[in-house]
Amino acid sequence: MHNILDNISIDELKNLNLNDEYKKIKSNSTFKLITKNLKIKDEELMKYTSLLEDSICEYQNCLQCKNLLDCKNKVEGYCFLPENINGNVTFIYKPCKYKNIMYNKNKYLENVKYFNAPEYVKDASLNNIYKSDKNRFAVINYLMDFLDDYEASKKTKGLYLHGNFGCGKTYLIAAIFNELAHKNYKSCIIFYPEFIRQHFYDDFNEKFEYVKKVPLLLIDDIGAEGLTAWNRDEVLCPLLQYRMDNNLTTFFTSNLTLKELESHLSNSKNGVDEVKAKRIISRIEQLSNDMEMISKNLRK
Repeated sequence: MHNILDNISIDELKNLNLNDEYKKIKSNSTFKLITKNLKIKDEELMKYTSLLEDSICEYQNCLQCKNLLDCKNKVEGYCFLPENINGNVTFIYKPCKYKNIMYNKNKYLENVKYFNAPEYVKDASLNNIYKSDKNRFAVINYLMDFLDDYEASKKTKGLYLHGNFGCGKTYLIAAIFNELAHKNYKSCIIFYPEFIRQHFYDDFNEKFEYVKKVPLLLIDDIGAEGLTAWNRDEVLCPLLQYRMDNNLTTFFTSNLTLKELESHLSNSKNGVDEVKAKRIISRIEQLSNDMEMISKNLRK
C-alpha cells in the first residue's frame, strides 16, 4: 500500500512536525502573554518553538511563585523570555519581581566597600544596635547627630572611638555608614591590621588610592597592627595627610587611647621615634573627635 509519507523528504517531515508543535503552543494563553509585544511573524517564531516551550514553562512557574525560595526556574530569580532585538528573536533571562525587590533592597551596599572588614558589619543596622547600656548613649547620640548633619560638601570631623574589646565600636560606625549609603554616600571600612599586611599584593596601590579619596572612611582597629617604620611613614602618614588636606571625613576605632596609640606608633624595629608618632596623632586629632566607650563585650 502506498504511504503518503513516501514522497516527503526528512526536512519536509520535520517542518510538518514543527508546524504541529507550534500550533499547539500558539493556542496556549501563556504563549500569547509572552509574545504579544514581540511583533514577529509566525513564520519566524516557529523556528524557536522549542525555546518558546521553555519560556512558557518558566513563565507559568513565575505566575505561581510566591518568593525566591519557591523559584522552580533554571536560574533562580530569572525567567527565560523572548525579545525582539532589531527584528530578531533573542532569548534572555529577565529578573522576576522578587529578584528586583531584593536587588533594590540591597543596592545601597554598592556604596560601601569593605577591605578585610569583618563580615557582620555588612548587615550593621541602627535598628539592631545595643541600647541597654547607658555607657553607650553618648556615642550613639553623637553618631545620630552626625547622621542628621552630614553633607559630603562640607568639612565634617569623624570620630576616634576607643574602648574595650568587643563593645560594638565598629558595628556602630558601620551602621551609620550603611544608613548614609541609602542616601547614596560612598564609604569604605578597612580592618587596618590586615589591610597593612596586604601591602605586597598587586592590587594594594589601587586599594590605597581608593581609601585615600573615599568621602567616608573607617580605619578599624588602628593600633592592633604590627608596626614598622614603613607602614607608619609610607602608608598611614600620607593617608591621613591627604584626607586632612582634602577635608575627607575619617573615623577610627581602637582599643587604645590616643596617648597609648602615640606610644605604639613611637616604637618600631628601627627604634623609638616620638616626633613621627606625634605628627600622626596630630593628624588624627585634626580629622576626628576623641570619644571613649566602655561597655559589655557583645562578642561573648
